[in-house]
Amino acid sequence: MLSTGDFKRGLAILVEKQPYVIDDYSVQTPSARGAATLVRVKARNVITGQVLDMTFKAGEKFEEPDLERRKINFLYADGDDFHFMDETSYEQFHMRRDALGETVRWLREGTTLRSIVFEGRVAGIEVPQFVEFEVAETGPGGRSDMASGKVTKSATLSNGTTIRVPVYLEAGETVVVDTTTGEFVKRVGR
Repeated sequence: MLSTGDFKRGLAILVEKQPYVIDDYSVQTPSARGAATLVRVKARNVITGQVLDMTFKAGEKFEEPDLERRKINFLYADGDDFHFMDETSYEQFHMRRDALGETVRWLREGTTLRSIVFEGRVAGIEVPQFVEFEVAETGPGGRSDMASGKVTKSATLSNGTTIRVPVYLEAGETVVVDTTTGEFVKRVGR
């Protein structure tokens, strides 16, 4: 059994028989005497991908979900069906677009990913934090970000996703994108 004292980023817990992975947490100690210490958690449902804010009393107990992560390979997309292969057992399976959510935009044929298996069935997939894509086309000019002082322009990647990139990038170049934020990280060396 896990308690709120064990919480850390990336820890998986069962809440109402649903597996969640903790993205962030904070401990709130009240100033009033006798009031309970609270633990606020931002957690992502492994099955649905939904992110929830939850609050628990300090010391509350949780079961650890039976989660297994396996290496898989993205084979191809057929309409709204996305086909994968387990790299260990070579078993193929597919998932619907609606079950994959936002991760669909970061899939590229031949990419190695990880599947999340809950109670013997694939509940979701995890894409790497950084992926490489070719820039298919770039927009004109640039727009200044006042906070950072960077000048960026719109770029469409080979998968159809639009991101902001520095003005010096041109179509045909390869870039690294952070899948958690959808932002440009760096240009891949020529």
